[in-house]
Formats: sequence, structure tokens, C-alpha cells
Amino acid sequence: MRIRSLGVIDDAVVELSPGFTAVTGETGAGKTMVVTSLGLLLGGRADPALVRIGAGKAVVEGRITVPRGAAVAVRAEEAGAELDDGALLVSRTVSAEGRSRAHLGGRSVPVGVLAELADELVAVHGQTDQQGLLKLSRQRQALDRYAGDAVAGPLAKYGEAYKRLRAVAAELDEITTRARERAQEADLLRFGLDEIAAVEPRAGEDAELAEEAERLGHAEALASAAAVAHAGLAGNPEDPEGVDAGTLVAGAQRALDAVRSHDPALAALADRIGEIGILLRDAAGDLAGYADDLDADPLRLAAVEERRAALTGLTRKYGEDIATVLAWAEQSAARLTELDGDDGRIGELTAERDALRSELGGLAQALTDARTEAAERFAAAVTAELASLAMPHARVSFDIRQTEDPEGVEVGGRPVAYGPAGADEVELLLAPHPGAPPRPIAKGASGGELSRVMLAVEVVFAGTDPVPTYLFDEVDAGVGGKAAVEIGRRLARLAKTAQVVVVTHLPQVAAFADRQLLVEKTNDGSVTRSGVKVLEGEDRVRELSRMLAGQEDSETARAHAEELLAAARADG
Repeated sequence: MRIRSLGVIDDAVVELSPGFTAVTGETGAGKTMVVTSLGLLLGGRADPALVRIGAGKAVVEGRITVPRGAAVAVRAEEAGAELDDGALLVSRTVSAEGRSRAHLGGRSVPVGVLAELADELVAVHGQTDQQGLLKLSRQRQALDRYAGDAVAGPLAKYGEAYKRLRAVAAELDEITTRARERAQEADLLRFGLDEIAAVEPRAGEDAELAEEAERLGHAEALASAAAVAHAGLAGNPEDPEGVDAGTLVAGAQRALDAVRSHDPALAALADRIGEIGILLRDAAGDLAGYADDLDADPLRLAAVEERRAALTGLTRKYGEDIATVLAWAEQSAARLTELDGDDGRIGELTAERDALRSELGGLAQALTDARTEAAERFAAAVTAELASLAMPHARVSFDIRQTEDPEGVEVGGRPVAYGPAGADEVELLLAPHPGAPPRPIAKGASGGELSRVMLAVEVVFAGTDPVPTYLFDEVDAGVGGKAAVEIGRRLARLAKTAQVVVVTHLPQVAAFADRQLLVEKTNDGSVTRSGVKVLEGEDRVRELSRMLAGQEDSETARAHAEELLAAARADG
């Protein structure tokens, strides 16, 4: 990894080797920035406070070896990434303003893609993870992870049934608890539908009646205008001497027809005037028919206005126009059918709810059985690991229990509380020595014991659900002496099948590492490129001496450091 402008690190390269790598250094030297950098590469939260003061952004770049065809490689390629000679190049940039960008295999990707790959690449554990293990939900998740398909299969079926039960119960509760409101809604809908049915409106009827009312209200003016227009076109029978448009046009056509044979152009004009005469006669006829058909009956006008008033009563309540009123009626009829069918729906939902509760009870029992079987194997494996971590008499066990609840599902012949992951409460217990009763690890384990339990759990996981790399951030806190040696030895064994990176302050642990990296600050308080270096030979002895006694040149500490290294090599 290359780290730039992150925390106290100015610009440094961290070369992690296969096997076991220990990262050491003075308190505050920036060892934890190694963990933080890896967290950023794996999609962790970007905190602008991590950006080095005075820098515009922090950048972390990493090169991760990924077997071609592995699930990680396939997912990366789906995101558009390209492998570089079997390696995946990952980078993360965090600006001082809080913006974050991620690149995978040369392509910009959402940070969530990095988080997706994280579970397949690295298992990160630190003090916060130990605290997380104290939560019952995390303990159940750990057991389920260990159990694998034996729990995953029934848990998936249980989850589907649980979601459906919640949906059915919510709908049933909504129908039954809102019965009064729904009855009132149904009454209002019936009243509206009855009111509309009584009027029997037609689509577009309101527009038609508006036109007719306008016509009837001005019937005299319309008739007079039509009569005057007709007289102007066809003449007035009461005034035989009057001149009308039809007579004038006819005279003009006769004058042109008399000479049309002498000029084709004039003949064309005569034809056009003939067409005008035809149009005048047609218009005169239509005006005569309009006048004859015009209804000036005041009774009809009264009927139209009465009908319009009835339609207006509907549009005031149910829509802007009759088309909207009819649409409301259609929707309301469908809603009323739904409301009227509630009684039958309640029966259907009740039957489905009872069937789902019975199904959930069976699936919860299957989960309990699978967890109980896996818990015995898991506890035995962790107990065996603790024996190799200087806790030879410690015993780990699981308490799998349920809480009675009259409203719960039936498991083991009694109603118990249930949730999205089943009905089981899972708690990890520890008896640190013979005669001690098993107690929850939150109460029964000291800080050093909890670190070893955590390491033992992870080693057991490594055998069932391995990842390529494990990163431990001072999980050896609170441990010393022989226990520290045993932790170093166990980490070295884990490193035979995976890459193990440990940030540690314990020389007993660091001595077992295949490679030891020292993080040290310069005089100005920053970690530069030369501030992360591989320790070999005399340099490694000096660092172990410092870790042992705080004095690099102490002969006693040097002798002890050399002894630790020799013992670790002999053990390997």
C-alpha cells in the first residue's frame, strides 16, 4: 500500500509480505493508520478529519493479488475493473471537504463496490470488534456463520415467511382497527354514487347544454339576424322591388355568359361567379332552415337550465366537469367493492396469518436444532484453540434459549417470542478455569482473555470460511507473558494458510512474524517514505529490545530479544 497525507503519515509505502507481518512502533507513531488505510481501500467510511493538516486530500493505493476466476475477480470485472497481471489495483481518495472517490482496476466505481469485495478479501479485527462480540446479536451471527448452509437454508425460508407474516398482520390490523373509518368511507361513497345515479349524467352533456342555453337565451336576436341575412341574399317577399345579392350575382353572370365565347379568361370569371351564385343560394336555404328550426320556447330554456343546475350540483362535489364526475364514480365503485369485501378479506387474512405462524414455528424449531448442533462443534473447536493460547482449562459453551410470549410462535410445545432471525437468543459463555461456572464473556472474561477468545473464534472461522488476509489491530491488548507468546505462536500457525497482518505492541507476538515493519516519525512529527521500513538482523533486535524494556541498547533486553527470535524460529 502507498499512503499519502493520511493522519501523521506524509508519504509512505507499506509492503506486506505473504505469511505473518507484524507492524510495530512507538505509541502515536501511526501504526493504526495502516489499519485505517486498509479500511478505506475496503470501502470504509471516509472521515475528512483523517486528511493531514495542510493537505488537500489523502490518498491510499493498494495492489491486491487476486486469483483469476475467483468470485472477487468476477465481481471486479463486472464493475469494469481490469486485472493487472493477476493483481487488482485499488485506490481511495478523501478530500479535506469530505468528498470521497474510489477506483478499482483503473475504473471509477461507487465506494459500495469496494465494500462488497471486502468480505471476500480481508477479515479486520480490533478492539471495537471485541466489543462487538459482546453483543448477543453478533454472537448469534457468529454461530450462524460457522454453521453455514445448515442454518442459512432454513434461515432464508424463515426470513421469507417472516416478511409475509408481517405484511399479512399489518393488513389485517389495518382492516380491523380502522373498521369504523372504513364504514364511514363506504357510506360517503354510497351517498355520492346514489346522487350521481339519480342525475344520470352523460359524458359531454354539460358542454352540450351550455351551448343550447346560450342559443335559447338569444333566440330572438338569432332569428332576426338570420331573417335579415336571408333577405340580403335571396330578397324580401314583401319588397319585390328590393335588390338582393342573389339577383345582382345572377345579372352579373348573364352579362358575362353573353360574351364568354370571345375570351376564355372572361369565361373562367363567369364560371367563378356561377359558383358564387350557387354558394349564395345554399347559404340562403340554410338560413331559411335555421330560422324555421330555431326553438324559442321558454319552457325548453327552463328545462335546460334546470338540467344544468343538477349537473352543476355534481361538479361542485365530485369534479371539475361531468367527465371527471364519471371518472370519480368509476373509481369510487371499485373502492366500495373493496370496502364491502372486507369481511371476507378478514377471514382470508386470518387463515393465512395462522398458517404462517404455524410455518414459522416449524422453521424456528429447525433453526434451533441446527444452531444447537453447530454450537456444540463451534464451542469444542474454540475451546481447543484456547488451550493453545495459554488457557488450557478454559471452556467455551453456548446458551441457546427462547423467551416465552403468549403472542409468539410455538417452538418446543410453548409460545415464544420471535424476530427476523428466528426465536433463539444465543449467548457465548466462558468458564475460564475448572470449578468456575460458565458466564457470559462480557462478565466472565478479562481484557486479555477476551482477546484470546476473539482470536480463537477467528482461527476457527479460518478453517470453515477462510479469507486470504487477516488484519488484527492490537487484539493482544491486555495480554502479556506466556499468553503473549502463545498468541504469537498461534498467529504464526494461522499465517501458514493465510496472510496475517498484526499491529502489535507485544515483542512476544512480533518475534513470530515472518516480516516486521517499523513505523516511526521524523523530527517534525510526520511519517515519510523512509518512516516505514522492514526490520532485519540487528535492526529487528533493537526494535524488540525497545518493545521489551523501552531501551534499544539494554544488554539484558537485547539478550531477551534474541532469545525470543530464536525460540520463534525454532517453533516454526
